[in-house]
Amino acid sequence: MLRTSLHRWQGLGLQSARRLSSTQDADVVVIGSGPGGYVAAIKAAQLGMRTVCVEKGPTLGGTCLNVGCIPSKALLNNSHYYHMAHSGELAGRGLDLGSVSVNLPKMMEAKSTAVSQLTSGIAHLFKQNGVTRVTGHGIITSPNEVTVNLSDGSGQQRIATKNILIATGSEVSPFPGIEVNEKTIVSSTGALSLAEVPKKMVVIGAGVIGLELGSVWQRLGAEVTAVEFLGHAGGQDIDMEVSKNFQRVLKKQGMKFHMNTKVTGATKTPGGVAVQIESAMGGKAETLDCDVLLVCVGRRPYTHGLSLGNVGVELDKRGRIPTNGAFQTSCPSVFAIGDVIAGPMLAHKAEDEGIICMEGLKGGKPHIDYNCVPSVIYTHPEVAWVGKTEDQLKEEK
Repeated sequence: MLRTSLHRWQGLGLQSARRLSSTQDADVVVIGSGPGGYVAAIKAAQLGMRTVCVEKGPTLGGTCLNVGCIPSKALLNNSHYYHMAHSGELAGRGLDLGSVSVNLPKMMEAKSTAVSQLTSGIAHLFKQNGVTRVTGHGIITSPNEVTVNLSDGSGQQRIATKNILIATGSEVSPFPGIEVNEKTIVSSTGALSLAEVPKKMVVIGAGVIGLELGSVWQRLGAEVTAVEFLGHAGGQDIDMEVSKNFQRVLKKQGMKFHMNTKVTGATKTPGGVAVQIESAMGGKAETLDCDVLLVCVGRRPYTHGLSLGNVGVELDKRGRIPTNGAFQTSCPSVFAIGDVIAGPMLAHKAEDEGIICMEGLKGGKPHIDYNCVPSVIYTHPEVAWVGKTEDQLKEEK
């Protein structure tokens, strides 16, 4: 889906690139270059707006392209090829390959190549469409000014602008009492770059990210156990009947589950990590030993260092930026889209919001039907849904 969104911008709205001086006016400054930010920036430029995109990372694309959607899908795809060959599925189809082994460094290299191609593709699209890129941490200093602490250490750059769009995305939610070191206790980021296939992996959280990454390492040879506080797999919004059948399929593939179970702690051991669990209803404690513990308990909006107080914007109880139907915050010139506002944290949702928001700035009437935003778990088989579940509809009656 993301590759398609990149291609659809190719060759559109060619403009000459612009350079910023120490202070230069813009029509819109987009803070963040993830799927929501880069799509919004390109759309704004195509609509004739002088557009600046501020990104603190060395490459464009945000979490999704660099350490999220794209690298995880690369590993999911390639690990599935190995599973088909190693499990005998291909032999059963008349494709006898003989002995097959995992070359993990080569698989990681293929993942990195995919990431590099797509992030450089966004940089090319910025040049094609005349989006000015500024590398550094953006701070909202007033309703019409963004100050950037430049990443090269050369100081600050002030950008006067008519409008500001916050598209800073989200970050991994920490698990209280468990410190991630990205080696033996990893987040989704570390799970994308393990140096070797673990013998045993415990995954905290049987949601979308946990099941996708757990599937990768289970296919490559790890014994994977998912620990989930809820009574079902697949996250909060999945249909219960679909979830039940989905979990049954994953069990047949070799994944183990501890449902209605909470993690009370994790300690490093000479052989890896000891994970303490017990029933969510209370009961006898149990310890799971593993080589790698993957913490996947969700994500939270990333608004750190934006200085939203300078423009009177306050976060809600869940750390999100409140907006109206036009993605406008309490400050009329400041807008927000994607993971920092309410709604599912999905790349394609952020993309649509970015386009609609920019069209709104040019006089369009913003409208998005969130019931039409699909969700997908890229396991095998893939699981997808759109609209409200049966249980949600029953609650509304």
